Amino acid sequence: MNYQLELDKIINKINSSPSKNLPKLLIHSCCAPCSSYVLEYLSNYFAITIFYYNPNIYPEDEYRRRVKEQEDLIRAMNLKNSVLFVEGDYEPRKYYDLVKGHEKDPEGGDRCFICYGMRLKEAAKAAKEGGYEYFTTTLTISPHKNAAKLNEIGEEVAALYGVSFLPSDFKKRNGYKRSIELSKEYGLYRQDYCGCVYSIRKDTINNE
Repeated sequence: MNYQLELDKIINKINSSPSKNLPKLLIHSCCAPCSSYVLEYLSNYFAITIFYYNPNIYPEDEYRRRVKEQEDLIRAMNLKNSVLFVEGDYEPRKYYDLVKGHEKDPEGGDRCFICYGMRLKEAAKAAKEGGYEYFTTTLTISPHKNAAKLNEIGEEVAALYGVSFLPSDFKKRNGYKRSIELSKEYGLYRQDYCGCVYSIRKDTINNE
C-alpha cells in the first residue's frame, strides 16, 4: 500500500469539505527533528496536538533533553495553525517489562515492533479520550523504521480504541531530507541513537 497516497486522499477530502473547522489530530512524536517536517506539512490541514510518549528512552537525562527540544521547536516554528503539546508518562519500567526476552533482538526486529505497539496504543488511547478525529506518529519519517509495520499496528490499535489512524510514510516526497534541513535551520539536537538502551552505539556507551 502507498501510505502517502492514502494520506493524500484524506487531505483532499478535508480540503473539499465545506466545514471551516480543522479536524483534530494527535501526533505521537518520537523526537523534535522527526516532528519538524510533519508539523510543517500537516499543520496546514489539522488542529494538531503533539503527544510525547517515549518511555523507551534511556537514560532519563536524555529523555528530559528530548522533551525540552520538542517543546522549544513547537514554540519556534512559524506554522499556519498553532500546535499544542502534551507529555505522556515517563514509565521506563513498562517498556522493559514489555521487551523482556527480546533484549538481544537486532535493531528493527520484534523488540522494536513491541515498542511501536506500546507507544501507538497509548497515542490511540489519548486520542480517544481527547476526542480527536485522527492520530498518527512521526516514526514513519525515519528510513530506519518499518513504515508498513507502523501503519499495520496503527490500524490495529485504532480499531481497539475506536479512533481513526492517519496513514503515513513521511519519508516520502523528501520528507526525511526536509527534516534534516529544518533541524539545521532551528539548531535542533539530533541524537545519535534511537533512544533505548539497546540502540546505543558501543562508542556512546564507552564515552559514558
